[in-house]
Amino acid sequence: MAQAYMTETDDGGSGPERPGSRFRRLLQGWRGDPGIWRRGLVTAGLAVFLALVMLFHAQIPNNVGNLGSLTETFLPWLGFFIPVLLIVAVVRKSATALVALLLPVIIWVNSFGGLITGKSGTGGDLTVATHNVNADNPDPTGTAQDVAASGADVVALEELTPAAVPVYEKALAGEYKYHAVKGTVGLWSKYPLSDTRPVDIKLGWVRAMRTTVTTPKGEVAVHVAHLPSVRVKLDAGFTANQRDNSADALGEAIADEKIDKVILLGDLNGTMNDRALNAVTSQLRSTQGAAGDGFGFSWPASFPMARIDQIMVKDVEPVSSWTLPKTGSDHLPIAARVDLSS
Repeated sequence: MAQAYMTETDDGGSGPERPGSRFRRLLQGWRGDPGIWRRGLVTAGLAVFLALVMLFHAQIPNNVGNLGSLTETFLPWLGFFIPVLLIVAVVRKSATALVALLLPVIIWVNSFGGLITGKSGTGGDLTVATHNVNADNPDPTGTAQDVAASGADVVALEELTPAAVPVYEKALAGEYKYHAVKGTVGLWSKYPLSDTRPVDIKLGWVRAMRTTVTTPKGEVAVHVAHLPSVRVKLDAGFTANQRDNSADALGEAIADEKIDKVILLGDLNGTMNDRALNAVTSQLRSTQGAAGDGFGFSWPASFPMARIDQIMVKDVEPVSSWTLPKTGSDHLPIAARVDLSS
């Protein structure tokens, strides 16, 4: 008589893998491995080096190709190397590298973590916007209409050409009763302007101005500036000397301002981290840093990597700050809402 035997399948059959089992197998592969502290020393060294660059970026010298300013311009992007090193550390099964990676993670989060979370509030009594419209903009009328659609009470434009000024004036006339243009920068306002004059930023031609805007909450000194461009060259590094000299001159003009409430709008061709702009940034607050959502990168418009366009204030409380949709320019326009009654 034939006897039948039955067998049972256990949990290790061909059924679907339970969540987390792969991670548990990875951890089990590390247990009892004495090499996890000896492997990945190069990766650990790179992690420490990355942490030191982020922590001591202000000590990187500028006398060799303005390397310090170049690093500070793209400082948040150094965080990109953290997941890369993390992958290498995991593949190499290096506990040493994983521990070392805690250093750049802590420094990056401490420096830029606050920019990830939204800080925009509600309220405010004045909306301002600024836009480098690009001298080669193929659609100045559309660009002007796009910026006006933001609802800004005051709009600053930079890189204006003599041929384009009448186009912007016509396109913005319906929304803004008052405006002034000095050189390649201009300001359009729903409120009266007075004491408008160029600001000498040591270029030999006009790329900055100041004016008094009389709002329902009182007078505000508004400065508009377009600092010289910077270039990254293989033979010269980060060429920014002219920009740096103009930043110092702009800082002096702001320091000499007689009105307490000050708003600076413009393309500074530098970020808030760039030490070369200290003459300006030491006196004013960034609306994006105080009340923005995210990093607020504004350039280049096709793939924003840095916030070189700025809205900065003194004795004015930022409420919210944001970037506007792309126009015909290579920069994104930016806007902010502020409280003048603080």
